[in-house]
Order: sequence, then C-alpha cells, then structure tokens
Amino acid sequence: MNQSSGQAPDTPPPGSQPSVGSIAAHRPHAVAAPPVRELDPDLDADVDGYPEDYERGYPEKYQKHQNGGYADGDQEPGGELPQGRFLDRERSWLAFNERVLELAEDPATPLLERANFLAIFAGNLDEFFMVRVAGLKRRIATGVATRSASGLQPREVLEQIWTRSRELMARHAACYQQDVSPALAEEGVHLIRWPDLSEEEQGRLFTLFRQQIFPVLTPLAVDPAHPFPYISGLSLNLAVVVRNPVTGHDHFARVKVPPLLSRFLEASPQRYVPLEDVIAAHLEELFPGMEVLAHHMFRVTRNEDLEVEEDDAENLLQALEKELLRRRFGPPVRLEVEETIDPYVLDLLVRELKVSEAEVYPLPGPLDLTGLFEMASLDRPELKYPRFVAGTHRDLAEVESASPPDIFAALRERDVLLHHPYDSFSTSVQAFLEQAAADPDVLAIKQTLYRTSGKSPIVDALIDAAESGKQVLVLVELKARFDEQANIKWARKLEEAGCHVVYGLVGLKTHCKLSLVVRQEGDTLRRYSHVGTGNYHPKTARLYEDLGLLTADPKVGADLSDLFNRLSGYSRRENYRRLLVAPKSLRDGLVSRITREITHHRAGRPAYVRIKVNSMVDEAVIDACYRAARAGVPVDIWVRGICALRPGVPGLSENIRVRSVLGRFLEHSRVFAFGNGGEPEVWLGSADMMHRNLDRRIEALVRVTDPAHRSALNRLLETGVSDSTASWHLGPDGNWTRHATDSEGMPLRNIQETLIDARRRRRGTST
Repeated sequence: MNQSSGQAPDTPPPGSQPSVGSIAAHRPHAVAAPPVRELDPDLDADVDGYPEDYERGYPEKYQKHQNGGYADGDQEPGGELPQGRFLDRERSWLAFNERVLELAEDPATPLLERANFLAIFAGNLDEFFMVRVAGLKRRIATGVATRSASGLQPREVLEQIWTRSRELMARHAACYQQDVSPALAEEGVHLIRWPDLSEEEQGRLFTLFRQQIFPVLTPLAVDPAHPFPYISGLSLNLAVVVRNPVTGHDHFARVKVPPLLSRFLEASPQRYVPLEDVIAAHLEELFPGMEVLAHHMFRVTRNEDLEVEEDDAENLLQALEKELLRRRFGPPVRLEVEETIDPYVLDLLVRELKVSEAEVYPLPGPLDLTGLFEMASLDRPELKYPRFVAGTHRDLAEVESASPPDIFAALRERDVLLHHPYDSFSTSVQAFLEQAAADPDVLAIKQTLYRTSGKSPIVDALIDAAESGKQVLVLVELKARFDEQANIKWARKLEEAGCHVVYGLVGLKTHCKLSLVVRQEGDTLRRYSHVGTGNYHPKTARLYEDLGLLTADPKVGADLSDLFNRLSGYSRRENYRRLLVAPKSLRDGLVSRITREITHHRAGRPAYVRIKVNSMVDEAVIDACYRAARAGVPVDIWVRGICALRPGVPGLSENIRVRSVLGRFLEHSRVFAFGNGGEPEVWLGSADMMHRNLDRRIEALVRVTDPAHRSALNRLLETGVSDSTASWHLGPDGNWTRHATDSEGMPLRNIQETLIDARRRRRGTST
C-alpha cells in the first residue's frame, strides 16, 4: 500500500501508546455526524521523496508569513500571527508512521492485517530514510540547509529523527516478536527460526538450499587483495567471520541474501523460516575448508533520491536512466544490525560504511520486516478484513449485467462522482478509456500517467487507440519517485505504438490526474473528461480511497484541452473556467477562498472551511486557516499523514479540528469545501498542501457543480471529522491521540466499514 502514514513540538512523544480518550472540546461549532442512513443518498452516493525540498523553507512569495503578513500583502487587523505556530514536518511524518504501527499493535485488527501494517511501517520508514533523512544529511553537509518553518535547525531535526525512529523501531520489533508472531502461531501460522525446525524440516530445506539457493550465492572476502564490497541499499547481508585452520587467521566475508528469492521459506505446511536462516545454517557449503566462527545479519539504507538537473539535460529520459544507475551507489544513512552482533564486526561495518554511531540501529532478528507482505498474502481469509468487491457506480449502470456500461451515454445525462474503492475502477475509469479506444467516433485521447500498474490495462487501451489511428497524447511523468524505471519502460512502449509521448514542463513534475476524450457526434465534437485524486493504477484503486469526476461539461473539457496544450506545447494560459492549476493559481485560489469565509462569517452568512488532504504543510494555506479560525470560522482538517498546523491553541486555533483516519484503505483523496455564504463551493483534485505540490508540480483541482455531489462530499467531510467517527485527534502540543471507543467503551463508527456496508446493502449483499 505504500502508506507513507503525533509528537510534542519540543520533546519526543513517550514510547507508550496514547490512551484512548477524549481531548478537550475547544470549539463551539462541532457538528454531529449524520446517521448511517443519511450517508446513502449521494456520492454514488455514500459516504504520494514525496516531500518538498527542505532548504527552500517558505515559498519566496510567502516569506512575509513568518511575520504574520497576509498572503496578498494586506495586514490582518487582528495583528501578527505568533511564532512557533508550525509543527515540524519530519516529526509529524514519524507520528503518522506511529499511527500505522498502532494499527499493527491493535488486537482488534485482523491478524494478517496486523502483519501487513508491520510491513507497511517498515517500508514507510525505509523510504523516509532514503529520501528525507538522506536529504537532510546532504543539505547539512553542503551547508545549504536553513532553519525549518518550525524553528528547528536541520541538525536538531536530524537528531530528533534518530531518537524517535529508534524508539519506534524498537516498538515495531517488539510488536512482531511478542505479539503478532505468537498470535499467528496460535492460528497455525508459525514464523520460526532455524533451531526450531525439526530434523526432517531441516533436511528438506538443505535439499532446497543445494538446488535453488546455493547456485546464486556469491561470498565476498575482505582482505588486502579484496576491498570491502559495495553493499546495495536495503539488501539483507550476512557478515561472516571464518578462520583458516592452517594459519589460524580470522577473516571477514559478506554474503548477500538474494533479493529475488522468497523472503520466507515454507519448511512444512504453515511453518515458515527466514531465507537468511537457511543460508546461515549452511555457510560451511560456501566456505569449504574454513571454520565458520560467527555470522551476523545487517542491512544498509542508502540515499536513493534522484537528482537530475533538467535545465542541463538534453534528453530527460536518458538522463534519468543514467541517474537510476547512480542511485545504487548513494551514501549510507542507516545501518540495521542484529542486536547480538559482535562488537568487532560492528566496528568494521561502521568504519567501512562510514556511518555514525547514531545511524546504527541494533534490533532483534529477523531484520527487514517488509518481508511480512508475503505472509499477509497467505490464503487465510478468516485472518483478514472481510472480502469486499466494488460494484459498478449506479449512474453508470442502473442494473449491473455482463455487458459493460455505455460511459458516454451516461455522461451525456449527468456528471458522475466516483468514490474508489467503493466504486469499481475497472467499470468506470478503466472502462471509460477502453471504450474510448474501441469507439470509431473517438478522434483523440489525452492522458496523464504518474504511476500505473505492471501490466496496465490503461496503457493497453492507449496503445490500442493509437494503433487504430486515433490521436493519442500521453504525458508520462518520468520523475515519479521510485517508479522512474517503470515509467521509462511505459514511455518507450507507448512511443513504439505511435502515441505522442511528452514528459511535461522543465522543472515541474506533472502530478495531476487527467483524461480527455474527444468524440465526433454528428456535426459537433464533444469532449469527455475525467479529473481524479488518484493514479490510473487498477491495483491501487482497490486499496486507495480516491475520488474522481467523470463529466461531459464543455467548460471542463475546454480547461483540459488548454492544460494539455500547455503541457505538450507552448501555451501560457493561467486562468481556467472550472480548474485551479498549480503552480500559478492553486495556492492563491485556495487562500482567497479561505479568506472569503471571514467576510461571510462577519456578515452572519454560513461560513466554514473543510479540507481533506494527505499532507498539510504549506505555511500560506495554514496561516489562512489560522486567520479564518481566529475570526470565528470553523475549520476542519482531515489529514492522513503530515500536519504542521497546531489546532486548539488559545487565541489562534480554537476553531480548528484536525483528524486522521487510517484503516484497511489508504485515505488518498483531496477535497476542499467552503460555506461560501450559503452557496457551498467544493473542489477535488490531486494537490496536497505542500510546497512541492503548489510550487513545483502541475496539479489540478476541479470545481464540483452538481448540488447533490457537493452535498455528498460535505457529508463525507463532516463524518470524517465527527467525534463519533474513529480517528486520531491532533492536539495543540503536536501529540496525536487515538479515539476508537466512546465513553462507554463501545467502538466508534469506522467510516470505511460504513461505506462498505452501504454499498453492500444497495447491492443486497450485506454480511
């Protein structure tokens, strides 16, 4: 799931899990969550490294926000905003990953899902070190890092990361060792070590070792003739000490655990042992004639963030291919070792890898619990969340049948608001593009691709369209972090099929999620559009919560035509009819709408701000929320991951609530709603409130005009932040507190399960 999903601002949070309870109610405008039945009428109708460059600090245009200036240069009559109003984003990210860990620690979470959350936590932390920690170290070393918006120096942030991540990794290991692994054993799924195997099981694995593992192993000696080998990032390795019985000298060698082999080997039904244990048990086979004295597992995390100077790159695709090779040799930023490692071996690793003591993480084995993704995929449905299969959106097919819906006919009747994974991606967005590819009346398809699946039906549809003679423009974002290699492959494949492939604008990532289909209908051309919050990725569409708007509205079609022309040509259009587009108009558009709510509130008209995003970091948007809240406007923020805003601060943010929801689906949609004096305005799209999204990406929000859709999205936002919905609450000190039960100990509403149940009831398949 790649759920890259608090702590006090001045001191690290305690290692213990926050108690379930209620933080002080601090605002008068709380709204009660609607009953489940009220969630049904609409929204079919139910209710991404990743970070911006640290050293850039505030966007230049908003430097005045440090001193409380208005975004447009005007001065707020209430005076300057206080210093210290921003939480540190790095520590806020660690708090997000702690919330993921709490799901793994929760006995109420199905057992194999707990294993899955342990793997997600580990994978998230790997990316954090590869990108954020690596970036901090690089900027400190080059002297270009500046004080963060939270007021901390980069070195302070780095030291806090080391301390806090060490605590969380210890909790993570303890959760596996003391809780999840024993609980799995009680259910007949045994994750065991080599000494726990029977002789028969060991014999069976020895045969497997000789036939399938030994041939791909390469022991590397370290001596005057053999320098210390390069250790690839995230690889598992055995540090082996052997003795020459003739000379009596001890020697060091490294054995890499092959990454393409299964992480856990099945010794007998439902009994699994780590691959490295099998290798370690047979080291004599790798060093015949030598005495194996000891072996220790270790793992290195390296800087794997890409740096491509686009202005100097004549061919971005070729430059990226070269940079991907360089990524493998980034400097180390973390060394994980088994806690029983011999001090001599550890000293050798630290010296040769050039890591500091603070970057060494001793842990109980096994290392690298991302391997638990394999275990989570076991066919044990009783240990997982109940199975849910999304159905076709009712506006696309009143009665589901074997025949696919006619997307174009449906869109000529009305806009369709999609909510994945509750609405099927394959029978909506995917069907939209596949139907367009097969329709002889379709003349052109224009599409952005940021991430997509390995065998992508979306790419296949675009290729089919091009091969049938349609004009196909595909904007492939080559710089989608950790998907660069896959996107290079897709770009070449699309070009070979005759698609026009472009890579966007120099210096900007294209992150917007857009599709445009141009169709000949009689004597006119009609444009059909899709604007979404998630990637065109059929697999993650079943795991990520996202929204999308399918529409035949001419204004949206004209906007998308203009935006695609800007991305593929030399258009400089900056104003659109129903879109807000970064980097030119999106931040200013949102700040002006937040500010407008102050005027409505003071005039006695309905006013509110409701925002749902993955990350809330941008100082200009946060300050606009502070000013609105200080003026009395209720502000609700539903954030999955990072939040630099402090809610509940007296005199500043009593009227702001911040909530976070994590669960079986990764909350990924971005929605912005405003009271607007009684005429609600709602936007959805691809942009998070971060510098990278608002300044260095092409992002797009579309205004939702259908009153029923606006109402549905507002109910979704109200429900997500309601005190009767299970969530984490952010306090003014930066600490997140989990609220899973009410005052009587009864479970609070799980918004994701509520949506699933509503879909099942509609289709008559409730469980």
